[in-house]
Amino acid sequence: MLANTLFERLIKVGDLTIIDAKGRTRRYKATDAPKVTIRITDPHMHWKVMLAPQLAVGEAYMDGKLVIEEGTLYDFVDIGVQNLRLAYDDGVLRWLSRIRNFLARFADYNPIPRAKQRVAHHYDLDGRLFSLFLDSDQQYSCAYFAHPSDDLETAQRRKKLHLAAKLSLQPGQKVLDIGSGWGGLGLTLAEAAKVSVTGITLSEEQHKVSNQRASDKGLSDRVGFHLRDYRNETGTYDRIVSVGMLEHVGKHHYRAFFSKVKELLAEDGVAVVHSIGRFDQPGPVNAWMRKYIFPGSYIPTISEITGPIEECNLLITDIEVLRLHYAETLLAWRRNFYGNLDKVREIYDERFCRMWDFYLTACELGFRRKELMVFQIQLAKSMDALPITRDYIHEFEAANEAGRRPEQRMRIS
Repeated sequence: MLANTLFERLIKVGDLTIIDAKGRTRRYKATDAPKVTIRITDPHMHWKVMLAPQLAVGEAYMDGKLVIEEGTLYDFVDIGVQNLRLAYDDGVLRWLSRIRNFLARFADYNPIPRAKQRVAHHYDLDGRLFSLFLDSDQQYSCAYFAHPSDDLETAQRRKKLHLAAKLSLQPGQKVLDIGSGWGGLGLTLAEAAKVSVTGITLSEEQHKVSNQRASDKGLSDRVGFHLRDYRNETGTYDRIVSVGMLEHVGKHHYRAFFSKVKELLAEDGVAVVHSIGRFDQPGPVNAWMRKYIFPGSYIPTISEITGPIEECNLLITDIEVLRLHYAETLLAWRRNFYGNLDKVREIYDERFCRMWDFYLTACELGFRRKELMVFQIQLAKSMDALPITRDYIHEFEAANEAGRRPEQRMRIS
């Protein structure tokens, strides 16, 4: 009865029919589409959905206890995402959300040993998995779609060059890449701007692959990757870049992170931080996502980031918000994943495949339905570390797209 009341209160978009484990059918129709019918096969799911809906729904789909009989997984998740978005102003649902937010605070503690364990949970999976849905450079972050005709390969290269442009790189500079992934960004920076790059990661699999890639390209003299937590890094760098790392730092560690960036950055240095962010109010990551995909992750609002930056006395010199770019990236990943599903099944079981199907679908809709975005924040210590207009960004990208280097712009001091 309580579940029925909540669903009637919640559903303001879509046409959802639920067949429970006893064969009873209830329909909640607010609009004609999306139209979905699901069947619950386990009677224990009724209470689980009430007590922990985010966790229970994802687990039920993984375990085959939630069967979609009409419509698609995309349609089903879309109904959930859109209606939860509309429910922010509902007093009862807001109260339930506050309880969830309070309990999630205890998961943000992220000391170095735990940070390494959490990274291994996701990034040390079989490397063949990522090669089946990412681009050839294994860029596991938001691409940059400058034109509607861009495919994933083009958009990921544009992303790397966009970051390189914002770093205002000059030949011979020392660059630190915090959270260097499989090395693609660091190798691109070294090739496009003739700089030396130090990459640090907590993933043993990524560490091994990235150094092998540097060796294969003959760049080991200028590019090296290390298995190291950012808190243990030393030295001074002309440029610092971090892509997809801030989501794993933990809300209570932001000040420590930006303090470390300031400590490592040269006086005339520039840093660029690229991260997933929230459009709405602060709150925890979806409980299912935290348990099965990214343990300990936290998606900040921009307001949660600017405070710690200001406390560290760093200058915010530029902020760009990428709205639908990650939705398009995830759509491309989902298509690649489905196209290689038989190969994924050769590596992992059916439950894993359903888990990743749910993960990629839910994430795409999070970015498509005004909940999530990506921001790039450019930081400096000095007022004259960068040109006073953004023209240098376009000039670098245009020159690299044409296969040439732009002339160095004069800084105004």
